[in-house]
Amino acid sequence: MEQLLKRARECAEALKKQDEITIVSHVDADGLAAAGIICRALNKMEIGNEIKIVKKLDLPVMQSVSGADAVMFTDLGSGSLDLMDDLGPVCIVADHHQPAGSSEMAFHLNPHLFGYNGATDLSGSGATYLIARALGDNVELSDLAVVGAVGDLQHVREGRLRGVNRLILDEAEKNAIVRAEKDFQAFGRQTRPVHKLLEYASSPFIPGITGNSAQILELLASLNIELKEAGEWKSWVDLSSAERRNIISALIQKCLTEGMPPERVQNLVGEVYTLLKEEPGTVLRDASEYATLLNATARYGFEKIGVDVCLGDRAGSYRKANELLLMHRENLARGLNYVKQTGMTTLSNLQYFHAGDHVFDTIVGIVAGMCKNLEGVDRHLPIIGFANSDDGVKASARGSQSLVERHLNLARAMSDAAHSVGGVGGGHDIAAGATIPEGTEAEFLKNLNELVGQQLS
Repeated sequence: MEQLLKRARECAEALKKQDEITIVSHVDADGLAAAGIICRALNKMEIGNEIKIVKKLDLPVMQSVSGADAVMFTDLGSGSLDLMDDLGPVCIVADHHQPAGSSEMAFHLNPHLFGYNGATDLSGSGATYLIARALGDNVELSDLAVVGAVGDLQHVREGRLRGVNRLILDEAEKNAIVRAEKDFQAFGRQTRPVHKLLEYASSPFIPGITGNSAQILELLASLNIELKEAGEWKSWVDLSSAERRNIISALIQKCLTEGMPPERVQNLVGEVYTLLKEEPGTVLRDASEYATLLNATARYGFEKIGVDVCLGDRAGSYRKANELLLMHRENLARGLNYVKQTGMTTLSNLQYFHAGDHVFDTIVGIVAGMCKNLEGVDRHLPIIGFANSDDGVKASARGSQSLVERHLNLARAMSDAAHSVGGVGGGHDIAAGATIPEGTEAEFLKNLNELVGQQLS
């Protein structure tokens, strides 16, 4: 930890000497949160900056920033260090993906370099926050670091944020910026009516409840839960602590009765994060909903809208982001239904689906992650999702903690399999992605299946 924070201070000192900085960040919730964090910190110091949000680092992106005096990469860069040799004198990377390449950089902040796991211990926005923290009093930005970590699902493995993320969360709690508490792990705690929150619960999937409105209403009535107050639907956070506990107990009993494995039943309850500076009852009040809102802008080419929300816009950009969120949810539902209808193809060490043009390449990874709850999906195998993209075929892979404990490393497997067919890949041990040439999927899958098999054996 001491060496990690020392590197953050060194990066901050390099930033302080600049008049203008180009920020390049990744096109997801973690990346947008990271861009928002460093932009706000630099604005406070009156250091000029320009933000570029990109899907990946490639030669055209590098060429577009090659003339800048100082470039800062957030939530990406560690996998493309060799491409940075020809950049200007000041190049800073705040990332958490597994490093690749031979370049040695003085200003490279990545948890993997200091004995931490970038998939669980520190996100890209978290690494960026550590630098902002070293620039001055920027503790108010800690909520965005929590949003980025939750958007990157760093809390899922243990049901709570851990590692360096915990340091950031502790600071946020101490300063009354974020409140962490154990609660039901369902999406929409702030904004969905209670019965709808249960109906749409998919992670975790609740047998007999998810998608079953009649059963839900019967359950809530048996618990004497009033669904409305003053004519308005109650959301989960509107319920009393006792009401929430009663519902959770009933759901746990339902899951056990239906034969759900105890380890999956435990996932019903975990740590949730309330952003205390945001308006109650809005998507921005809950870290998970905030992250989904950012993804809804980034995945459809409206990343500037998401950055503006991170920078504090609660008017025009926020309204547009909410519109995109509705569309995003519809697209995820359609994508999941497509996989339900077409099914998975299972190989010896993995399972996959190819959505072609039926799922946006920017959300195929999210759909792949949601598929673990589908009937007929083998939870003991990684899931690979394919979708067509402008520059080839996008492949997204999702594993599980139990597979990682058996030495699964999707970042390495996806990178090696992609390179074998002329593509590029990388990411984390539990989740990774790749872009490969069209028509190479069969060869890619053959090689990936062998690599995953070697890891698991």
